[in-house]
Amino acid sequence: MRIAVLGTGQVGRNLASGLANIGHEITVGTRDVKTTLAATEPGAFAGWAEQHPQVKLATFADAAANSELVVNAAKGTATLDVLTAAGAENLSDKILIEVSNPLDFGGGFPATLTVKDTDSLGEQVQRAFPQALVVKTLNTIANELMIEPKRLAGGDHTVFVSGNDADAKATVTDILTALGHEDVIDLGDITTARGTEMYLGLWMRLFQSLGTLDFNIKVTR
Repeated sequence: MRIAVLGTGQVGRNLASGLANIGHEITVGTRDVKTTLAATEPGAFAGWAEQHPQVKLATFADAAANSELVVNAAKGTATLDVLTAAGAENLSDKILIEVSNPLDFGGGFPATLTVKDTDSLGEQVQRAFPQALVVKTLNTIANELMIEPKRLAGGDHTVFVSGNDADAKATVTDILTALGHEDVIDLGDITTARGTEMYLGLWMRLFQSLGTLDFNIKVTR
């Protein structure tokens, strides 16, 4: 499948490499290709791209236009701007996997949520792009575990999907399973993204307490 991963940060890079490793054709989207490749500071995207020659780089709009499925890996505060740059017409009738969280680090760590209780970033994305098939997932775990879940409990820990379209959620669940996730729970429509986004309050406290990102929850039933 041709997949566009929007965002060149660590989340986008890990998702791009993980999805490429299970056989998908990946294009990473960025605001300006030349600027992204010209950056030379330690950890810049260009160095990573040299080690992953199978992954292409394009503008947000071009990456989305040439994809069959889109993954938003931008920061929560940039999500709506990034998707607007990608173009509503390029998201229409496509599955849009939404992994970002509405985190505000203005007051330091732990962050606060910019939206909660009566709304979610997942819902905001769905309202802004009503023709996209938005599926919220993977936002409750660190980016390393998104693509290497088996490094923890053999992959037998829980991730969630939220979205209005059952077929879209089934496709995303198949992708998650291919990545190695053993337990995927369908929470229901996109309003259920409120729960997984608000979980970040506990997730950040667990990170502080445990001192590692290698943790997740398991829903036993």
